[in-house]
Amino acid sequence: MPEPRTRWRPWFIPLLMVAALVAIWGLDRIHGPVLPGYDVQAGRLVQNVVATGRVATPLRVQVGAEISGLVLERTVIEGDRVEPGELLVRLRARDLEARRDQAQAALVALRQVELPDAQARLRQARAQLSQAEQEFARRRELGERGVIARENVEQAEQAVITARATAEQARLAVTALAGGAREAQAVEELAAIEATLAHAEIRATVAGTVLSRHVEPGDTVNPGDVLLVIAGDAPGEILVPVDEKNLGRLAVGQLVTCIADAFPERPFSATVHHIAPGIDPTRGTVDLRLRIDPAADFVRQDMTVTATILTGEREQALVVPNDALIDARDGSDRAQVLVVRDGRVQRTDVTLGLRGLASSEVVEGVRSGDAVIAAGALAVDTLPADGSRVRIKGQPAPTQDASTRGELPVRLD
Repeated sequence: MPEPRTRWRPWFIPLLMVAALVAIWGLDRIHGPVLPGYDVQAGRLVQNVVATGRVATPLRVQVGAEISGLVLERTVIEGDRVEPGELLVRLRARDLEARRDQAQAALVALRQVELPDAQARLRQARAQLSQAEQEFARRRELGERGVIARENVEQAEQAVITARATAEQARLAVTALAGGAREAQAVEELAAIEATLAHAEIRATVAGTVLSRHVEPGDTVNPGDVLLVIAGDAPGEILVPVDEKNLGRLAVGQLVTCIADAFPERPFSATVHHIAPGIDPTRGTVDLRLRIDPAADFVRQDMTVTATILTGEREQALVVPNDALIDARDGSDRAQVLVVRDGRVQRTDVTLGLRGLASSEVVEGVRSGDAVIAAGALAVDTLPADGSRVRIKGQPAPTQDASTRGELPVRLD
């Protein structure tokens, strides 16, 4: 006869489920909950400050008008190369030209009319003086012999004095005209007008590239008007505002890798060569000036550039992701981590070295191979107590988001 079929009792399945739950609960009690964490690893650590700035020419020359006039010609446009002395703009200045012509005519009249006339008067005065001296000598002799009265002798003497004064005045007039004060004044006046008129031809004073033009032929300009802007030939710079919290990590001479938005596939080198002495209180930033490698000849004025400044590196460093750090304050080298050893939590004090947005160097407190809990992924009230049992589920080390700007990323190679 066939054996009777085994019949499942309705309470058997729930009993199995309860038993499974009790078993799981028992394992959790024995081994602890599973928490996210990381393995502490040693490797080369590179610390960078990343910020965005713009290319700025340190020598920017504003070419202005020094006289009033009508623009007759403009010889350059944006992007043109210019050399010192090259003509940029030509003006027409009718009033100055008229003054120059008048001064030239006055100088010619002085030399060709007034000077010969003064020389003739000098010759006449000297002749009259000679005649007066002769007459005085004759009368004095006659007076000594008593032929004429003493009064006649005195009149002849007075005539000599008058003639001598007239001759001296004529000599001084000739001297003033021939290389003297009047001629010098006329020459200087003409030179001053010609020098002013020379400003009608506006020429480059430095070698460089025209950045912008603000005048066209037919425009009327006045002294002080900016006609052109020239970027002078000088080592290119990038002006970068950096968050002031990074100031302690920056130093002149640090190497920089730059990428222009216009040429993302062509990174180029630069060097920190100036750090502003003060902080911008409105932005909380400090301005850096980066000297561009001359080989980067494709860089243009006002380009947007992302600068990655190398502020520190270690060939062998123990690195802990920042979300494993507890009580890690800015500017402090002290923090805590939850280390898991033999399945139990140990709250451990650590000393930090290089700090970054993603990870930080630990110089004391943990060793390579230690497992640490990702405390940042847990609520504060759920952090495991010291000595409690836990299990670690390994997480990949966080990487720096390349889009982060103005922060302090760390790269672990």
